[in-house]
Amino acid sequence: MQAHKLTDQLSVSPQIALEDISKLSALGYKSVICNRPDKESDDQPAMLEIETAVKEAGLIWLHQPVISGNITDQNVEDFSKLIETLPKPIFAFCRTGTRCSILWALSQANKMSVDDILDTAAEAGYNLNGQQARLETLAQK
Repeated sequence: MQAHKLTDQLSVSPQIALEDISKLSALGYKSVICNRPDKESDDQPAMLEIETAVKEAGLIWLHQPVISGNITDQNVEDFSKLIETLPKPIFAFCRTGTRCSILWALSQANKMSVDDILDTAAEAGYNLNGQQARLETLAQK
């Protein structure tokens, strides 16, 4: 498991395994968001198995499937509401962590400068420069 801290309240990660879930609880996470559709690839664990293990570990589970390369404004709005309302800290994962990072970045466009968003993502290991134009557009709204 590779947790990449975006904020004190949100970390993102590539796909987790069932054995990682007890570590999440031990690390103090309160909520888990999965942004990966079930059966997106043959090598991923079934979401029902992950969900069951997360709940058995006493964590809040939220499955918000988002199609890679097709993040909609509604996806961003939904993710924003989740990170505002779920118990923190939150652990979010997808195939590589990039999708979660993009959702976070776009949800922050009217709260942080574009440069700060891109720098924060880069410090966590995610190059989101390809999102700069969309971030700038959202920041103007």
